[in-house]
Amino acid sequence: MTQQEQPIEFKEPLPEGVQDLRPWFIAVYDLPERINWPTFWGNDNRVELDVGCGRGLFLHNASIQNPDTNYLGLELDFKEGRRAAKRAWKRQAPNARIVGGDATVSLRKHIAPHSVDAVHVYFPDPWWRRKHRRRRIFTDEFVGLCSRVLKPGGMLHSWTDVPDYFDIIQALMDHHDDFETHPEPKERPPEHDMDYQTSFERKKRKAGFPIFRGLWQRIDGNLQD
Repeated sequence: MTQQEQPIEFKEPLPEGVQDLRPWFIAVYDLPERINWPTFWGNDNRVELDVGCGRGLFLHNASIQNPDTNYLGLELDFKEGRRAAKRAWKRQAPNARIVGGDATVSLRKHIAPHSVDAVHVYFPDPWWRRKHRRRRIFTDEFVGLCSRVLKPGGMLHSWTDVPDYFDIIQALMDHHDDFETHPEPKERPPEHDMDYQTSFERKKRKAGFPIFRGLWQRIDGNLQD
């Protein structure tokens, strides 16, 4: 199967006037029950997930810098996800796609156990109001789902500018039996205005906010489907 072929059978037509960005933007309800990565991408390259990819700066830069790695963004906000997908569509990127919908649904239902090489979660929504904090992506369930989809040795990266949220992320990750904590990645000076991990990192660093960075590795044991 070539990269240009679309292995997904799309279930619903797009609304009138909406640009067809498929296969670079795919709604979660159009995913197969279980994604077969070689069929999905047209190759056997490693796969990394960008959870909450937003406008897709990380996805854009990483997919150019690492052409032998496939990057799949998961974005709840269809408008933001389509903006990210348009970047990939414009350059006909062979290794960047975005799924619109709840990331936990994709992780739970569509992504095969231990088939992913890395999970990236950059600047997740902090849901500032206390009554809304249950909506934060980092929960025991989410960490368990990441453990399930990551290969042994796979990495989980998470950055945020919110100190109390990072404390929660660290507590969940550092005490999980399936992960080993690695040293915090060092901050580096950008070479140009697009040389940031995400557009949100650019905004916060220019405003003088500190960024908290975490890195964890999936251990070899406890491999359950």
